[in-house]
Order: sequence, then C-alpha cells, then structure tokens
Amino acid sequence: MSSTTEIAAGQDVEAQETEAVTKNLVFTAAERLFALHGFQNVSVRDITAAAGVNLASVNYHFGSKDALLFEIFKRRTAELNRERARMLHEANDRNEGAPPVREILAALLTPPLRWLAPDHERRISLQFLIRARSEGTDEIRQVLKTDVSHLRRFSDALLKARPDLSPEDVYWRLHFTLGMLHNNRFAEFDRLNVLSEGQTSEADVVSLLERMLGFAEAGFAA
Repeated sequence: MSSTTEIAAGQDVEAQETEAVTKNLVFTAAERLFALHGFQNVSVRDITAAAGVNLASVNYHFGSKDALLFEIFKRRTAELNRERARMLHEANDRNEGAPPVREILAALLTPPLRWLAPDHERRISLQFLIRARSEGTDEIRQVLKTDVSHLRRFSDALLKARPDLSPEDVYWRLHFTLGMLHNNRFAEFDRLNVLSEGQTSEADVVSLLERMLGFAEAGFAA
C-alpha cells in the first residue's frame, strides 16, 4: 500500500470516527432535552446547540427530528427489554423452566425500576420513555399499540405459572400490572408525595420495587 493510499485510508477512518462522535452527541443531547422539556418544546436548533454541533447534523445523521425521536425510542426500549428477557431467562434456569409468579413479575418490573434510581445512568432514558408514551410521534404510538413481542414471553410464563386461571384473567391481570408500572411518572410521584405529606419517596427504589411486586403478585393470587 502506498503512502498516499495509507493517508487516505487513515483520513477515512478519522472521518468515520468523527461522524460517530457527532451522531452520539446529537443522540445524547436530544434524549436529555426531550426527557426534560417534552417533544414539542425542543427544536432542532436546541438539540444541535446543546450537542455543540452543526445545525444540519440532525438531518444528516437521522433524517429528521421525528426520526431522531424514533431512533432514541427504539434503542432504549430494546435495551430495557433485553434486561427483562435476561432476568426472565435466569428465572427460568433457577426454576427448571417454571418460575413462580413473583419471579416473572420481578423480571418485568425490576429493569425500569432500576433505571428510576436517582444515580442510575439510564434515569434520563426512563424519563424519555415515559414522555414517549404520552407525547410520542405517530410512529412511536403505533409501535406502542401493536408491538407486543417483548410482552409475549411474560404472558406465556404467567399462563404457565397460573394454569388454574383462565387466559382472559391472566391477560387482564398483566394489563393491570403494566398500568401500575406506566403510571409511575415523575409528576405522579410528586402528587403522591403531597398526598402522603412526605411519607412516600420514589428515591428508595428497592422499597418501591418490593411494594409494586407485592401488589402485582397479590393481583395474580386473587
């Protein structure tokens, strides 16, 4: 390889690395801004200013603001659901393929509750996903409405764990469990704290998880 070719190859690698860094800066800045301020209140200019990159970077790397939103949503939901799947797999291994209801529910609820912790690196990601459920684009709403692939493994496990219940009852109880999880928005925690006159705090994630598991498990035992 000639020195000219080597220089060109090195420049290509450097350009690719620079593009990857820029793309990640845009992704991270957008996730934080959307999580903190809402989708409609954040402009492309806000994102690029926070990322310290060229104004054209959003369109260049993602195509549009909506496409950037969807990319963040896809990446974070995939990451969250991989953690859930791993925990359910471990529960299956511990229980010879037939984990009890509480361990199934723990695999479903623990990852998002871990992300909720004040010192967790994914706390802002969870806040973004909470926003996405109520403020997301049409594409995000369509996925939330129709993609149940990540839930199928949990419904199958619960059907196996509670064969005495009708499938209809199992699906409804899973639905109510998910409703409890999705109601854990930051504003709802604030309201609960006011209602309880300071007796409740989402900062104690371990206690919160135990309360949620106890409530959900009781729902399946009823």
